[in-house]
Amino acid sequence: MKPAALLLAACALVCGAVPVRAADPLAAIETIVVIYAENRSFDNLYGYFPGANGLTGLKPDQYLQRDRDGSVMTELPRIWGGLTARGVTPAVTEAQTAHLPNRPFAINDPAGFNTPLAVVTRDLWHLFYQNQMQIDGGRNDKFAAFADSGGLAMGHYRTSEETLPLWRVARKYTLADNFFMAAFGGSYLNHQWLICACTPRYEHADKSPAKDKIAVLDAGGKALKLAANSPKSALDGPPKFVRDGQLTPDFYSVNTMQPPYQPSRNPPAAGGDPALADPANPTTLPPQTATTIGDLLSHKGIDWAWYSGAWQMALDHAPDLDKVVFQYHHQPFNYFADMAPGTPARAAHLKDGGRDGALFIKAIDEGRLPPVTFYKPQGNLNEHAGYAAVLAGDEHIAELVAHLEKSPQWAHMVVIITYDENGGIWDHVAPPKADRWGPGSRIPALIVSPFARKGYVDHTQYDTDSILRLISRRFGLPLLPGITARDAALKAHGEKPMGDLTQALTLP
Repeated sequence: MKPAALLLAACALVCGAVPVRAADPLAAIETIVVIYAENRSFDNLYGYFPGANGLTGLKPDQYLQRDRDGSVMTELPRIWGGLTARGVTPAVTEAQTAHLPNRPFAINDPAGFNTPLAVVTRDLWHLFYQNQMQIDGGRNDKFAAFADSGGLAMGHYRTSEETLPLWRVARKYTLADNFFMAAFGGSYLNHQWLICACTPRYEHADKSPAKDKIAVLDAGGKALKLAANSPKSALDGPPKFVRDGQLTPDFYSVNTMQPPYQPSRNPPAAGGDPALADPANPTTLPPQTATTIGDLLSHKGIDWAWYSGAWQMALDHAPDLDKVVFQYHHQPFNYFADMAPGTPARAAHLKDGGRDGALFIKAIDEGRLPPVTFYKPQGNLNEHAGYAAVLAGDEHIAELVAHLEKSPQWAHMVVIITYDENGGIWDHVAPPKADRWGPGSRIPALIVSPFARKGYVDHTQYDTDSILRLISRRFGLPLLPGITARDAALKAHGEKPMGDLTQALTLP
């Protein structure tokens, strides 16, 4: 049994819940919508946004990259494998990226690589330990050293209202420029933190099929141990590790593992239940039982939904599923036992967003969104490097905003548009120091609402779980234990607390 009901009762006094009184301005918010895109640092897309803490005027000590031995690199490593994704024409080859100066560069600079926002670039490492090694204690100076993409980690786009649709949305409403991904690393872990502020467990992993997925760390216990044959310099090649893995030595799951339920990248066991993923597959995570924001909402009788683009296509194994690039590990509720196939909760709350978000848009237009609604775009529309172009995802989300602004629910709605993590892409702002899980690098976040401050750049310190803080405050829920633990860790390091996004709003 999940402890959600006990948490509601016990934490009302000690977990920081703020019940909404009848006269509380937050009562004006009736619908909170979260749109969750992929893998972009703040500087990568908004480095030149007016009034934001971006790339303009940076000094060398804010961007110079250091090699693995701590020395300043004479140049950036070439982009291993080339700048553009496989099969993309025209391709920018590895040889063409040699001898890049040691500084940030614009991917779409006409005098440089001239690779526009509509072109898919290659993917980069975005992993739990590597992200921490790249951040390097807040110096952000080893993104090129601990990457498999070399200098591409220092790439960004020169964007404007004319080139990026969400820039226009950000100029109209609020852009947060001090918003950090909740957890170090990749999409999988940050999706978990979005819904439960927690890191999944794989109990007794050392005696399980996943025993060879446990990372080997160095003597300090916080970084991966380099292999004996790892290149000494990043200029000579990507680093090699004794063993990177999905699991920490104490059995927390930090890098991508697959859901225990279909749809999952791991098929069912031969002759097994077709609704399950093969539990003997070493990358199948056992069902999780931690309390989620969905549990807290449900226990209070507040409706909610996770809309996933192409969800039904994935369940049906649609023959053209590869065209939408469905990502199974981007569906965090599908890892939880109380959302197992056949349960009432799954039927009530896990919704098909339709191909290209068509069913989600229909729900918007008809005014049928639950009070708390999450939307995950299908892969080719989520902006993830390696298989999605920035422009396609940006246009899709801007289209959603246009529908939301015309929705019957708009007058009492708050929309948060953000990215799950930085995708291995450099950002110059040091994350605040908190706990072992994060926060990680800075990412963009837009607050879109009739209540949002207009034409505003919000410098308040936030992380992904500021979204959960807002939901909890609005609906009088206890804060999840991971959020209160983060508060304590921030305080212990002398850091500012995370905001709850109300600083971006003007409420009646």
